[in-house]
Amino acid sequence: MSELNFDAVIFDMDGVVTDTAILHSESWRVMFNNYLRSREVEFGEQFIEFTHKGDYLPIVDGKPRYKGVEAFLESRKIKLPFGDSKDCLKDLTICGLGNEKNRLFGEMLNEGDVKIFESSIFLIEALRKKGVRIGLASSSKNSEAVLKAADIKYLFETIVDGIVSAREGLNGKPAPDIFTFAADNLGVAYEKSVVVEDAASGVKAGKAGNFGFVIGIAREDNENTLKGNGADLVVNDLEEVDISVIENWFRDKN
Repeated sequence: MSELNFDAVIFDMDGVVTDTAILHSESWRVMFNNYLRSREVEFGEQFIEFTHKGDYLPIVDGKPRYKGVEAFLESRKIKLPFGDSKDCLKDLTICGLGNEKNRLFGEMLNEGDVKIFESSIFLIEALRKKGVRIGLASSSKNSEAVLKAADIKYLFETIVDGIVSAREGLNGKPAPDIFTFAADNLGVAYEKSVVVEDAASGVKAGKAGNFGFVIGIAREDNENTLKGNGADLVVNDLEEVDISVIENWFRDKN
């Protein structure tokens, strides 16, 4: 363990470590708007587009894929069968829509390099030098591909993602399961660990897991939302956070 007053920091991936949140938002947008257009043609329903600020951020962001589909459809009072994980778009199931979103995300990911937030990598490397344990907890089932593309997988001692969650039966955010599972893998106490998130569901999960310090990154003008859902500190970028900021938080709590 480190000689500091905290032992571990567990990071979300999209929007925190990698600049891939916009790819997720765009793949959700394309998928849902195509589906809503098809309902307009088939059922004569008024088309109300899926938007980044109106739908992605408050309803879908941070949730496991099928839960995101479920939440959005519920917000529009649309009922579909859950289906099977092998379904495709034409099956018109929750799984089918979710899998189409994933297909689109994969296409977008392959079209360009994965960008990282340099300030996040700088903080992670500084923490590692001090002996702080580093974990990653993400709802994404694409974390392996994203981290390899960005060449940063080596930074994380444990990675708890959508694939691990499905295998272990973990509940998605805002439940704290993926963060507590990561902390258990690292062998650290929750109250001596930090969660870093950019989604409302993520900071809510960190608070629900009784983590010692929950940091929210407001990249979407959502400072109040993050604060209201449990973030102890909200910043615009991790360049505003260094080891002393975290250490002072834990020292002042003791």
